[in-house]
Amino acid sequence: MATNEEKTNQQFQQVIVDCRSLFEKKLHDYGASWRILRPQSLTDQLFIKAKRIRSLEIKKESLVGEGIKPEFMALINYGIVGLIQLSNGFADTVDISVERALELYDQYAQEALELMKRKNHDYDEAWRGMRVSSYTDFILTKIERVKEIEDLEGNTLVSEGIDANYMDIINYAVFGVIKLSEREEADRG
Repeated sequence: MATNEEKTNQQFQQVIVDCRSLFEKKLHDYGASWRILRPQSLTDQLFIKAKRIRSLEIKKESLVGEGIKPEFMALINYGIVGLIQLSNGFADTVDISVERALELYDQYAQEALELMKRKNHDYDEAWRGMRVSSYTDFILTKIERVKEIEDLEGNTLVSEGIDANYMDIINYAVFGVIKLSEREEADRG
C-alpha cells in the first residue's frame, strides 16, 4: 500500500504527463513561439491565467466554456516555460527545436517534482488540507512577487528569485489539478 507521499508523487507525475502531452501538441501546432516572450510578458500571461481561475471560482460560471482545471494546467506549462526563459533568455525568433524544447520541459518538470518532494516531506502533506481557492491566491501572490522582482530588476534584499516563485506556481497548480481531479472522480463514483 502506497504512503501518502508516494501517492502524491504518483499523482504529481501523472499531472506532468498530461501537461507535457498538451505542451507537445501545442509545440506541434505553434513551434516554440513562446521563445519570443520577454520575462514581463510571461509574467502577465501567468497573471491572466491565475486571474481567470479566481474569477471562475468567484462567479461559478464560465461564459467561454473552459473550466478551472485547464487553466491550472496552463499555469504549469507557462511556469516551466518561465524557467526555460530565465535560463536561456528570450529570443527574437524561434531558436530551438521541438525536441530541445521537450528536453528542457522534462528537466524543469523534474526539478519541480524534486522540490515538491522535499517540501511535501517537510510540510507533511499539508496541501491536502487546503482549499483549491487558496492555491489560486498563493499563485497570484507569487505572480505579484515576480512583478516586484522584475520592477526591481532582480535587486532584492532577502527574497527568493523569480525561479523559486515559478517553481512554487508550478507546484501549487499541480496541487490544484490533483484536487480537482479527485473531486471529478468522487463525483463520477
